[in-house]
Amino acid sequence: MLDGGGVTTNAGTAWGHASGGLASGCAVPLALIARLEEIEVDTIEVADGQSVVQYRGSLMPLVKLETEYEAKTTGRQPILVFADHNRTMGLIVDEIVDIVEPRLIIELASDRDGIIGTAVIASKATEVIDAAHYLKKAFTNWFEEDHSAAYGAEARRHRVLLVDDSSFFRNLLTPVLATAGYEVTTVENPGVALELRESGVDFDIIVSDIEMPGMDGFSFAEEVRKDERWGQTPMVALSSHTAPADLARGRDVGFTDYVAKLDRDILLQSMSQMLSHGANA
Repeated sequence: MLDGGGVTTNAGTAWGHASGGLASGCAVPLALIARLEEIEVDTIEVADGQSVVQYRGSLMPLVKLETEYEAKTTGRQPILVFADHNRTMGLIVDEIVDIVEPRLIIELASDRDGIIGTAVIASKATEVIDAAHYLKKAFTNWFEEDHSAAYGAEARRHRVLLVDDSSFFRNLLTPVLATAGYEVTTVENPGVALELRESGVDFDIIVSDIEMPGMDGFSFAEEVRKDERWGQTPMVALSSHTAPADLARGRDVGFTDYVAKLDRDILLQSMSQMLSHGANA
């Protein structure tokens, strides 16, 4: 389930129905989108084979929803702007149709690249975009592709706590875990997570970022292992630093597994194995 509604777009004829050739809509979780923009087509440039535009003082890569889709050649081009830290990406769409306030409930998971699944929006079956798939097209080291649907049956009914100071990352990973069948609780720092422990909340597995201000993931894992209430709960560390020394430190402080951020296929495999076979799997 995606909180906060979403933006519906017309992606062009590449999304057409099987009959009639009419374009169908697709949706993006609103929480992921930094801005809705229209850019002048004549400001788009090509650098190293990549369409880019000068945007707010830096070059922003532009990515099409479908390679077959023909972007506009004159006038203004609608784009969805995604931003995280110092990186931005513009997703080219044919039209921004509406902003939908209700929650998006993904009813059918998908194994198609670029699509999380299908939801009913405004009484129509609407494909929900996997934003990470397109972010990777703009920055190959931003995120990895998702193949989460294969793990849905194994993950059903398990409760996961996701700890990360980046709201962008929380909003990106939450629908992936939810589509895989997890009941997801997100918090922005380890302090809030430990407050949940004090209030008696239990989880089947904890997924935590490492690089966080204040208490980092290593210190958080040490605090978790000190107390019997969550002491045996499997913990997965997510980090962009995966040198042998990082992995060793993660094991030393109590993480059950250590996964590159965001290698979501490996993350879901790891979570599934731990929940199927116990924390020592």
